Amino acid sequence: MIRPSCALPFAVSPVEPNAPSLLSPEHLAMMEGGASVIVSSCDAELVPSVMRAVGSQVSAQGRLVTVYLCRSQSDQLLRDVARSGRLAAVFSQPSSHRTVQLKTRGARLREAREDDAPVLQHYLKGMERELTLIGFGPVYARAMLAHNLDDVVAIEFEPDQAFDQTPGPKAGRAIEGGT
Repeated sequence: MIRPSCALPFAVSPVEPNAPSLLSPEHLAMMEGGASVIVSSCDAELVPSVMRAVGSQVSAQGRLVTVYLCRSQSDQLLRDVARSGRLAAVFSQPSSHRTVQLKTRGARLREAREDDAPVLQHYLKGMERELTLIGFGPVYARAMLAHNLDDVVAIEFEPDQAFDQTPGPKAGRAIEGGT
């Protein structure tokens, strides 16, 4: 059960099946193939909260994103998201530094479920591959992303905005849409 400080005051809205995606197939492949995910929000005074995700899933052609955080490490961030629904998630491929930032004002919290375990395992395998490419072994990824499923909270959202954050001349530019 999500602690009361993490409960959201609004209902979950379904993803519009025909809504255009903000992301191209290339962005989606990068995000699903072993991208490191950092999640942030802020409190009412705009003080930031930041945490590394232990997993992610991008569904519905990028129209629904789920990031997974350890509750025991993310108390402030979860309170901030529960209060405001505001969230930024940065997906960065370690081997190339290709980076995408997604923002929303409609993030929703839920407990992780047993059917999330394969998603978390898929994410771990992707990170193991990526980190091996830059000289870190699978043991490093397993230690960095260690979690107990009963400590994991899922944050689901539909991206309102997407930005190319890959270092270089296009960093910071809005992504105009992929499909």
